[in-house]
Amino acid sequence: MNTSDTHNQRMANMTFASVYPMYVAKVEKKGRTIQELHQVISWLTGFDDQMLQELIMEKVTFEAFFQQATLNPNAQLITGTICGYRIEEIENTLTRQVRYLDKLVDELAKGKKMDKILRG
Repeated sequence: MNTSDTHNQRMANMTFASVYPMYVAKVEKKGRTIQELHQVISWLTGFDDQMLQELIMEKVTFEAFFQQATLNPNAQLITGTICGYRIEEIENTLTRQVRYLDKLVDELAKGKKMDKILRG
C-alpha cells in the first residue's frame, strides 16, 4: 500500500513523546499496565525503560526513535489492519514501523495474551 509522501513525512516528524501518553491512556483504560506497555515497546525496539524515558525527555521524532531502535527480527510477523492500512502492504519502512508499534499497543489494549502479542 502506498501512503502519501505527506503522510510519511508527518509520521517521521511526529514525536514519540507526544504519542506515548496516548498509548499509556489506551492500555490503562483497558486494565493493562505501563510495565506491559514497556515490555511490548522493548520487544519491538530493544529499548529498556531508562532509554525509553531518555527518548521521551529528548522529544525525539519517530524517525530518530526508529533509527536508534534494534527492530525485533520477528516484527515482520505483525500483520493486520491499523488506521485503515494493511501493515504488511505499507511500502515506507518508517511508516510501517510506526504502525507495528500502533498494532502492538492495540493488541495489548484488546486484552490479547502477551505471548501472542510478542509473536511467541
